[in-house]
Amino acid sequence: MKQLWNADLDNGCYRNPVLYTDYSDPDVIRVGDDYYMISSSFTYVPGVPLLHSKDLVHWELINYVVKKLPFDRYDQPAHGAGTWAPALGYHNGIYYAFIPMPDEGIFVSETKDPYGQWSELRCIKEAKGWIDPCPFWDEDGKAYMIFAYAKSRCGIKHRLSICEMDEKATELLTEPVLVYDGIQGNPTIEGPKLYKRNGWYYIFAPAGGVSTGWQTVLRSRNIYGPYEYKIVMHQGNSEVNGPHQGGYVETQNGDFYFIHFQDAGPYGRIIHMQPMCWNGDWPFIGEESNGDGIGEPVAMWQYPVKLSGENYTIPSSDDFKSEELGLQWQWQANPDSTWYSLSGESKGLVLNCMNNKVRDENLLWYAPNACTQMLQAPEFQTETCITLQSEEHGDFAGLGIIGHLYTYCGLELCDGKLMVRLREGRVLDRDGIGKAVEWVTHSIDMPAGINKIWLRINVKAGGIYSYSYSVNETDYNRIGEEYQAVKASWTGAKLALYSCNTANKVSKGYGIYESIKFTN
Repeated sequence: MKQLWNADLDNGCYRNPVLYTDYSDPDVIRVGDDYYMISSSFTYVPGVPLLHSKDLVHWELINYVVKKLPFDRYDQPAHGAGTWAPALGYHNGIYYAFIPMPDEGIFVSETKDPYGQWSELRCIKEAKGWIDPCPFWDEDGKAYMIFAYAKSRCGIKHRLSICEMDEKATELLTEPVLVYDGIQGNPTIEGPKLYKRNGWYYIFAPAGGVSTGWQTVLRSRNIYGPYEYKIVMHQGNSEVNGPHQGGYVETQNGDFYFIHFQDAGPYGRIIHMQPMCWNGDWPFIGEESNGDGIGEPVAMWQYPVKLSGENYTIPSSDDFKSEELGLQWQWQANPDSTWYSLSGESKGLVLNCMNNKVRDENLLWYAPNACTQMLQAPEFQTETCITLQSEEHGDFAGLGIIGHLYTYCGLELCDGKLMVRLREGRVLDRDGIGKAVEWVTHSIDMPAGINKIWLRINVKAGGIYSYSYSVNETDYNRIGEEYQAVKASWTGAKLALYSCNTANKVSKGYGIYESIKFTN
């Protein structure tokens, strides 16, 4: 399987970003010779993706920590809510995922096998506005959790606090202790990761906001402070805006690397990796290039560790011949088995033409049954073959790109006739259940007796994309204009396979997706 974006330069170096994919708010750990990375996923389920690597350059998507969000509200899209910046920990043979849900509290899941089943989420603190927790086990046997606050939920975005917890992360033992207040120097600080080295406690914390921020580090001889403060990486003269928020690892050979994100607009928060070293017990991240003493992101660097020989890929294309959906797919809400079926044979993925049971209109922004995938390269083409087995007026099966401005195109039954239809949508209220409007921009009659089309989306640099379709897999016709992909609520734009009844009727109609193929 070809990787759409390859960071391996085949000359002993890698390039940034190492992943051109919206694995936002990453955290990374090493266990033996294995590296694991975790990221946020908000309202998309399965959630909290888990990736594995042997060399920090080639990654594979191996699992999701969260199979279902434990609140009824997530049976429908809850844009901007759900699982925010998580953190990974490993202690006494157990992997821990600390996962914040800003409206509900701090949750923990654990496993002995990262490839296997993770435990159901358990809440260790009900709280509104507690976010970005990170576990830490100290040398004296005590365990702690550091966290930040979300202004949108509790009015605070400049403080970091620490609680003591029991060793198995089942409960918090103390009330929070404020360890840093950045109201003057860092009015936005979040995503803390807590480490210890050479007797110093270090808090790696991003500051300044998603698109224009920088990476700070705090240090103290006492876990509760007082902490000294230093900026260790910023954009400087580089082209990488807002380089911050992530975690560092020490390799088997004693080198250090820092994994972080960059806000790339419609592509979401893509993943970079920087070399890191220590100077006077302070970390230095990236490279010095303009004389200000602060690290800047590198465009390329030497490989961290010897290549494993296992060139992992993160899947994008899918032949739908499995009995389970590929790991690349996430639903826009908690999944329901009535939405789809897979035969495990050549028939493909069947998406039923669902109505929306709780909204008056059946819009893509409202649809829990949108089957989505993150964009994985700045430029690519995707193609799928769709057969619509229609039963009711408004039955639709197609393909689209979701964001605050979105489009989708496919086959639709309109007053007894099959048509190729393209719709545009605009999000008016971006958070929670939200509000959107949609309108039809193009309608083209299908030839009589044909209910099957091939649909393409061509994406160019900057997220500019267009649609074309064919009724014979050979001759393609453009439909619509060129569109600008736009990010969604705390995520990048997402590609979506979507079958529904646009009139919001109950229907037994369905779309059959034979396969989907991505190429550069």
